[in-house]
Amino acid sequence: MAALEPTDLVGKVTWLGRVPHRDRKAVDGLAVQMMPLGFGGMEGEVHGGRTRPSCSRVVAQHPKGTEIANVRQISILSAEELAEIAEAMGLSDLDPAWLGASVVVEGLPDFSHLPPSSRLQGPDGVTLVVDMQNRPCHLPALTIVEAVGEAGKLFQAAAKGRRGVTAWVERPGTIAIGDDLRLHVPDQRAWQGIPAKRQAPL
Repeated sequence: MAALEPTDLVGKVTWLGRVPHRDRKAVDGLAVQMMPLGFGGMEGEVHGGRTRPSCSRVVAQHPKGTEIANVRQISILSAEELAEIAEAMGLSDLDPAWLGASVVVEGLPDFSHLPPSSRLQGPDGVTLVVDMQNRPCHLPALTIVEAVGEAGKLFQAAAKGRRGVTAWVERPGTIAIGDDLRLHVPDQRAWQGIPAKRQAPL
């Protein structure tokens, strides 16, 4: 039996985007219709590359700026969770570009809590490996404030546990609007060995 089991669940791609540069003041995302992906992610995308400098998310493991493998090439959001974030902020909707998103999918339940190492596989075999849940960042909040005003300050609280996941490319290919990405999950139970005092609530 395979260690990764295909499920009957598919996420339909409803939005694609790229972030051409990193700015401390804002996220500058651009919508695209098709996303060619190599082993380093999307060429010309600020989050792409086979390696990246370590950031505050992994400072407990590596001094900041250390070159490490890039498992954050792609930022994937759930359309349903995006709507929930917008509602919690009192907005009618949120532009995924404001969040620096790469892919938005609909139809996958509890998306931000997919098991690490799950796969999302497209029609041509392109395969994304889920690294882990993404965490709300202050940069999208600044962007949203610029776009809609004070409601943007509610983003980090509203997005907690609903910020989607980061992923990396296991098998190159192309993702297009309307594609179905089939979910494959690890064939193992959840780990039960973490001491309670070290387990931070999500």
